Amino acid sequence: MDKPRPNFHFGLMSLIFKLRDLFRSPMKVLREVGIRPGYHVVDYGCGPGSYVYGAAELVGRSGKIYAVDIHPLAIRAVKRLAARKNVANVQTILSDRDTGLPDNSVDVVLLYDTFHELSDPDQVLHELHRVLKPKGVLSLSDHHMKGSEIVRRVTERGLFSLWTKGKRTYTFLKEVGYSGDWSVAPASPRTNCTPV
Repeated sequence: MDKPRPNFHFGLMSLIFKLRDLFRSPMKVLREVGIRPGYHVVDYGCGPGSYVYGAAELVGRSGKIYAVDIHPLAIRAVKRLAARKNVANVQTILSDRDTGLPDNSVDVVLLYDTFHELSDPDQVLHELHRVLKPKGVLSLSDHHMKGSEIVRRVTERGLFSLWTKGKRTYTFLKEVGYSGDWSVAPASPRTNCTPV
């Protein structure tokens, strides 16, 4: 089970992310994902909310953003951001892993700058697989890891298959043939993939 970092660490990380966002627009990263109006999006490990506002703009009023983080300060930061930007379609979830969302209810999961810190990434990937719709996508970016390691670790259990590598992100498709048993590969690999 993961534990939140000290408040000082969270504050420093938030400052670094603000500086990063000045040079690398979160919206440019989000555009690689193909988020559309009406989508339901989970920002898992949302931190101070770097991607929350951009994602909320992309899904529009008919969509929904679920900002999930283990740190209470992250949840407070996202709530303040949503209030300041007058965004009503953002819901925060304080959790160390489970989202509490229904099965097959989410179109896109964002997993940015978080994967390397997870103590049990397989459990988190299982939860994300559970909440994603059958044609749902997992968008992952983590500059702390090599691309080959990201792909191997996300695909090795048969939950996801690599769909595409963008300039800033890796996009994985939910494997619908996954049996729930991590020792069993999906029944058939996905072919002729189309964007969601």
